[in-house]
Amino acid sequence: SFAGPWAAPGMIAKVLKQSVQPNSPIRFSPLPEPHKVAWVLQWMRNCNAERFRINKLRMQRVAHYSLRCLREIAASEPIPSFDFHEGGVLQVFRTQAELDLGRLAAKTLEEYGVPWRILAPEEIPAVEPAMAHSEATMSGALHLPADASGDSHKFAVGLAGLLQQRGVAFHYNVEIQSLVHAGDAIASVRTSRGELHADAYVVALGSYAPFLLRPLGLNLPVYPLKGYSITVPVSEPDAVPRMAVMDEHYKIMISRLGDRIRAAGMAELTGYGLSLDPARQALLTRVVRELFPHGLDWSRVEFWAGLRPMTPDGPPILGRTRWGNLFLNSGHGSNGWTQSCGTSKIVADIVSGRTPEIDLDGLTAERFHA
Repeated sequence: SFAGPWAAPGMIAKVLKQSVQPNSPIRFSPLPEPHKVAWVLQWMRNCNAERFRINKLRMQRVAHYSLRCLREIAASEPIPSFDFHEGGVLQVFRTQAELDLGRLAAKTLEEYGVPWRILAPEEIPAVEPAMAHSEATMSGALHLPADASGDSHKFAVGLAGLLQQRGVAFHYNVEIQSLVHAGDAIASVRTSRGELHADAYVVALGSYAPFLLRPLGLNLPVYPLKGYSITVPVSEPDAVPRMAVMDEHYKIMISRLGDRIRAAGMAELTGYGLSLDPARQALLTRVVRELFPHGLDWSRVEFWAGLRPMTPDGPPILGRTRWGNLFLNSGHGSNGWTQSCGTSKIVADIVSGRTPEIDLDGLTAERFHA
C-alpha cells in the first residue's frame, strides 16, 4: 500500500530546500548531465496532485498484484525462510504538511479497497508498542495493516537456488557489452564470455538499462537515485518494531527482518557512484536511535549503498519494444522487491504470448511517447 511515486505535490520545493541543508536526506548534484536534465524536467511535470494520483494508482495496481504473486510463490514453492512478516506498515509524520500529503495518498488507496487509518500521536504506541519509547515529536501516522515485509536478498538467493535445481543456468560475473540486432530483432547478447543466443531477451538491468538500450535507439527515462542502508542486530525483541516503520520526514524505512533491523533511505540524485558516506550512516543511525532508543546492538552495524532505478513519474516500464523479441522490466525505483514478483509475471506472460492478469495502462514505454 505504501508504493507511490517520488514525484509528488510539494516535492520540487522540498528538494530545492533540503538539498542545501547539511543533514538533509535529499542531495542533488547540479551538474548539467543531459540524461539527468531530461529526467528532472519530466519528473517536475509529474509533481502535481493530478499526476500524483494517476501514478500512485498505477503503482498500486502493480504492487498489490505483486504481493499476491509473492504469496502464491511462498505458499507453493520450497523457498527457504526470507523473514516474511505480514505485520503491516506504519508511516510516521513529523510535520503537518507531511501528514496532509499522507492523507492524500491514503485516499487514493480507497479506490483499491485498501484498509488504512490516520492515527493521532497518542494512538501510535497502541499500534506499534516500540514507538512508546520514541524520542521524536510526531504530528500523526498512517497505518496500513494489510502490508508485509521481508528480506529481498534472502528471497532472491533462495529463488535462484530453486531455479538452478530446475535447470536454469545463471551466468554470474559476466559483463554485458551490447545487444546485437539483425533486421527488426535481437540476434544475440555480446558479453565478456562470448555471445549468448536466445529466442527472447528481457532487459532488467536496473539503473544501467539505458546504456544498453541507447545504441538501439531506445531512450529509456531511468536515472539512479542513490540510497543507503544500515542493518543492526536485535538485542531486545520487544523494544524494536514488529512492523515496518517509515519515517516520512527523513524518507527512511525501518524493517524488522527476523533478528535484525534494516533502515534504508536517503535520496541522492548525484550519478552512479557507490561510495559509502559516513555522514549518511550517521544520519541513519541518529534517526533509528531517536525512534527506537533501546533493543539494538550498535557494536555490529552493516552499512551499504545502492542505486534505485527511477522513472520520472514512478511506475515501472514493462513489456514490448519496437524490436520484436526484446522486452523491458525496468524502472522499479525504490519499490523493487515490492513490484518484482508481479512485474516478472507480467513480462513472462507477454514473452510467452499470454494476456497479463492486470491492465498494463500506464506501465509501458508508450506513455513517454504519447
